[in-house]
Amino acid sequence: MRNDYIREAQKVIPDPNILINVVSRRVKQLNLGQRPLVESLERLSPEDTALREIIEGKITYELYEPEENE
Repeated sequence: MRNDYIREAQKVIPDPNILINVVSRRVKQLNLGQRPLVESLERLSPEDTALREIIEGKITYELYEPEENE
């Protein structure tokens, strides 16, 4: 993974645990054949593609917080 992509993605998702989970989930999707949401002139690894998607705002995340009654 490119360090510059990691630094830029951390500006979007500052929590490293969440960033790792979002990237790993997206890498699995890409490896299963889903099309990248970003275009690149260079050949990117699935990890770098996922980071670029985060940087460009193509992928977001939502935290689940259970209600107190659950």
